[in-house]
Amino acid sequence: MHDLNAASPQPVAPPPPPAPAQAPAPTASPATANGAPIDAEMARASEVLRVISASYSAKMVGQDRLRTSLLISLIAGGHILLESVPGLAKTTAASTLADTVKAQFKRIQCTPDLLPSDITGNQIYDAATGSFRTVLGPVHANFVLLDEINRSSAKTQSAMLEAMQEHQTTIGGEIHHLPKPFLVIATQNPIEQEGTYELPEAQMDRFLLKEIVEYPSPAEELEVLSRIDSGVLDPDRHVASAVSLDDVHLLQDVASRIYVDPAIRNYIVSIAYVTRNPAPYIGEERARFIKYGASPRASIAFLQASRALALLKGRTHVLPEDIRELRHLVLRHRVLLTFEADAEGIRSEEIIDQIFASVPTP
Repeated sequence: MHDLNAASPQPVAPPPPPAPAQAPAPTASPATANGAPIDAEMARASEVLRVISASYSAKMVGQDRLRTSLLISLIAGGHILLESVPGLAKTTAASTLADTVKAQFKRIQCTPDLLPSDITGNQIYDAATGSFRTVLGPVHANFVLLDEINRSSAKTQSAMLEAMQEHQTTIGGEIHHLPKPFLVIATQNPIEQEGTYELPEAQMDRFLLKEIVEYPSPAEELEVLSRIDSGVLDPDRHVASAVSLDDVHLLQDVASRIYVDPAIRNYIVSIAYVTRNPAPYIGEERARFIKYGASPRASIAFLQASRALALLKGRTHVLPEDIRELRHLVLRHRVLLTFEADAEGIRSEEIIDQIFASVPTP
């Protein structure tokens, strides 16, 4: 395996990332156009988040990082890609979150023969009226779980692009808007590649975050067995307390008004710039492992997700630590490595850490 810590031809003093001359800082005031969140809004948002977290924990064992990632995606209005081996409660986590919010939840099991119309909907001929009527597909829900998305064909995967990006579908020439909030939770299994269709970069980029779900600890696994015996994990058993869709809209509105300082914005843009021009900052030896850097969607994802994370932590402003905490979630599916990196066992998280180490923290 290639040793990333080994000495390599790296500049002694790499040039600083691009200054505001290349990435102008927005002339934003501490308050956004709608005004910074007031104490009452922050208190209400904190209570809503407390209820969601308590309801989630009542059914889910551990997986706190997954809960945080799901909440960030929901609050930021983005979508999330989950990668893990089978049996780590990805479906349970998605359905529990939907149950907590009392939102409409649909699960789509992706298979090679799944058609785009099976997801978006179709027009059915009604013999009684002699006309066609539109039947909306399962994507028309607040929470949509695409289980093993990489098992569906490229044509079916592309059917989700309009829904994920535009929050609408087109059936028979008619546009049908998706409900709000709208969250796509897609999963993929990294250990079975036979009969799968790797997600293209264009679709990967449309996911706000990518989370790697880890195995539970022995203590957590024992608790899972205990909850199965007690009936807590029964599919027909719903959470006791819940919040409304209006509460979710409140979270999204408050998060959109979290203050992001111009220095933080320049920090975000600098990181994205270094992923595209890595050699002067992390050295030629490491830069050769990067095939493509992050697109501007990465900067947008950092901006939106950091606001959601700040809200989860009860703050009305974003800190540089928020950006660092989100680095793997935002960049692991956007900083694409070469085949050589894969052959040498180098993971994207290692390269991302080196990129962050090369960019001065504001």
